[in-house]
Amino acid sequence: MTELVLVGLLWCGIFPYASHQGQNQHCEIIPGSMALRVLEKKGDITLGGLFSLHDMVVEHSLSYTSTPPPTKCTRFNFRTFRWMQTMIFAIKEINRDGKLLPNITLGFKIYDSCSTPHQALKAAMELMGTETGSGLEGVTQTKGSCHGTVPAVIGDGGSTQSLVVARFLGVFHVPQVSYFSSCACLSDKKEFPAFLRTMPSDFFQVDALVQLVKHFGWSWVGVIAGDDAYGRGGANIFAVKVRKLGACVAFHEIIPKNRAQTAVSSIVSTIRSSGARVILVFAVEQDAAALFDEALRHDGLTGIQWLASEAWSTAAVLSTPKKYHHILQGSMGFAIRQAHISGLQDFLLRLHPASPDAPDDPFLVPFWEEVFQCSLSLPAEGQENNVESKPSCSGAEELGTVTNIYSDVSQLRISYNVYKAVYAIAHALHAVRNCVQGSVPFPLQACPDVDNIQPWQLLHYLKRMKYLDSFGDETKFDENGDPAAMYDLVNWQLRPNGDMEIVTIGKFDEMTKKQSLQIWEHNIVWNGNQTKVPLSVCSSICPPGTRKAIRPNFPICCHDCVVYAIECMRCLPEFWSSPERTACIPKEVEFLSFSDTMGITLMAISLIGSFCTCVVVFIFTYYRTTPIVRANNSHLSFLLLFSLTLCFLCSLTFIGRPSQWSCMLRQTAFGITFVLCISCILGKTIVVLMAFKATLPGSNVMKWFGPKQQKAIIIFCTLIQIIICTVWLVVAPPTPRQLMPRESPIVILLCDEGSPEAFSLVLGYIGLLACLCLLLAFLARKLPDNFNEARLITFSMLIFCAVWVAFVPAYISSPGKYSTVTEVFAILASSYGLLGCIFAPKCYIILLRPEKNTRKHLTSKVVTEKF
Repeated sequence: MTELVLVGLLWCGIFPYASHQGQNQHCEIIPGSMALRVLEKKGDITLGGLFSLHDMVVEHSLSYTSTPPPTKCTRFNFRTFRWMQTMIFAIKEINRDGKLLPNITLGFKIYDSCSTPHQALKAAMELMGTETGSGLEGVTQTKGSCHGTVPAVIGDGGSTQSLVVARFLGVFHVPQVSYFSSCACLSDKKEFPAFLRTMPSDFFQVDALVQLVKHFGWSWVGVIAGDDAYGRGGANIFAVKVRKLGACVAFHEIIPKNRAQTAVSSIVSTIRSSGARVILVFAVEQDAAALFDEALRHDGLTGIQWLASEAWSTAAVLSTPKKYHHILQGSMGFAIRQAHISGLQDFLLRLHPASPDAPDDPFLVPFWEEVFQCSLSLPAEGQENNVESKPSCSGAEELGTVTNIYSDVSQLRISYNVYKAVYAIAHALHAVRNCVQGSVPFPLQACPDVDNIQPWQLLHYLKRMKYLDSFGDETKFDENGDPAAMYDLVNWQLRPNGDMEIVTIGKFDEMTKKQSLQIWEHNIVWNGNQTKVPLSVCSSICPPGTRKAIRPNFPICCHDCVVYAIECMRCLPEFWSSPERTACIPKEVEFLSFSDTMGITLMAISLIGSFCTCVVVFIFTYYRTTPIVRANNSHLSFLLLFSLTLCFLCSLTFIGRPSQWSCMLRQTAFGITFVLCISCILGKTIVVLMAFKATLPGSNVMKWFGPKQQKAIIIFCTLIQIIICTVWLVVAPPTPRQLMPRESPIVILLCDEGSPEAFSLVLGYIGLLACLCLLLAFLARKLPDNFNEARLITFSMLIFCAVWVAFVPAYISSPGKYSTVTEVFAILASSYGLLGCIFAPKCYIILLRPEKNTRKHLTSKVVTEKF
């Protein structure tokens, strides 16, 4: 099988300086190290990686727009090394399982890109066979072009490196899957057609941050960004969005990459003079650490509520050192979803210089020497001038005895992204191997050759890839190559033992459109161990007798309070100008009251209906032994009369000042009582229809529709409505709401349904039962009987349906309290229709035509027609 190379870019210095196309940049490797060192393990398909295993330092002062200065790779980065090991762990897990890619062994080829875009680009060029001595196998070079056998690339981590690499790989349509590049600019498929990522775009992170600012009412927010594509891009989007929200940006500062003390000190001075109490730091952890180190030199910045971008919201280099605790306690930010990867910690701790694989690992020695601060070998050429000389390692060192960022698996967030990126490529390869000719994605015309997969072919499968991992999370890419944005809202809380704990206090899910941001405020601890939301405004609310005056050359959020002059002031929405236009007086509150004419009229009609129903109950009770009362299950008749009484009385809940309880009671009482009423009529209709069928020779159908079955029908139908109303009250209950139009002198107080869908479902279910009842009654209207109750039910259901069909447009178009009046009128009209059509004819026969209230008369027509 032809060997395929899948490359993952891992960088040294996670977020390097942003270089520009056409500018030169070089990286000086620390003594004893090599440029583009490689760790390789071959397989049928070899996955490669480019990890920046050292942090980068810019040696001279610079600007983001200036020519990049020389850089220097320094300290070994444990966090990045953990990501590299996670990639190897995922590859070995896939090989060991054998189900995803049977009969295929994955390998890996890992590069150290030394933290710079230049080095990352150089590594990518070697992988594509455009650098001399790349060492690639299977690279075909033709005149005027080059074509490598790299089917996909995992990485790079930093947005700046990915910008450079993605432009290059896009020329060859080589799919690139990054796990930490979040710059929104990388979503541009015209410029980066082959770029995908398991890290959400900063566009969604900024959206979450803006919603957070809106939620807590902060109108004066400072912004500090790192001098790279990640920091500048995210901070600029935030500044634009937060201004559209109506808030103001107090200042917008940039942390230079050389982290010069004078520049950072100037930022700290700006923070002090701005008066902003809420500040967003959109930067990588190294830049944020430089800012907070300078703040410590200025005796700290107390009382500041820091908002963290995703890059440092869970950074151990900031949360672990106790020197930062009094500054960062209470900080808040968004972090990507985490997972507990079973077996990863044991895999991380397996490393040892004496292991069989150690000689082939060029990264193990510097890692081991950095962890234990000892030397595994004699100084090599170029190391004589080291400032510090390390003692030799004893050989008894074990990773399990130390605690550091590398072995800490409590916050596996980026590592989880690496894990998902490897599995995304594996699932795409799986799809290629299982290609069926009839399901080839456009524009492919045939299934790819699994022994010679072209990158552009794999790209089509990768874009359409979708899988559910072992943690229950779905991984897929949208049209921009981005995953679904899901973040945890985290809060830095200082525990009594002195440790900083990162606590999840909410979540953001862009797929939840109605309420994408959820915050559990009772779990928040603010800066200074406070439980009250901090206030961040440019100017306080003006006291009585003064007015706002805009400050020249200041944002709109800043104003002065000056004493009133002779001028007009707009009243608040709940107030109305007095006739003399000298004061603001409260508006009149309007609702359907028991004291106004409309309310009294509806209340009287409701009580009269209830009284009439009680009279019918009395008549039926007194004449309960007569045939016309006993016909068609007298128990159902009494239950129907009881439900009609409730229907009349439930209209009273719509009258009076709306409150939380009355708003919930009125709609649920209306829905349940009417369903109970219609269920009783439905039971009576079924009995009428089945009773005639039971008179046919050989029919025993009535045994299936006896009293117990009728009660079961009523209970079942009513229980469904009860469940609907219960869910309604739990999810989105009706609540009182005020309508305060400025052009009107009244405040309209009414009940908001909470969920129009739930209200429509309640009405729809009543309508469904009514239509079913009407249909059955219509079918039974011509049954041979002197007193056919189905005809009465048919007329009552026609009136019922007509009332409620007319109610819908009338309710929607009625303004203010008249929408409530419309609903009450519909309730009363339909209740009177049911009472009059079903029970008035029976009362007429009982009281005025007793000679017809006999069994012989009621069944005479049936007998006549049978003979």
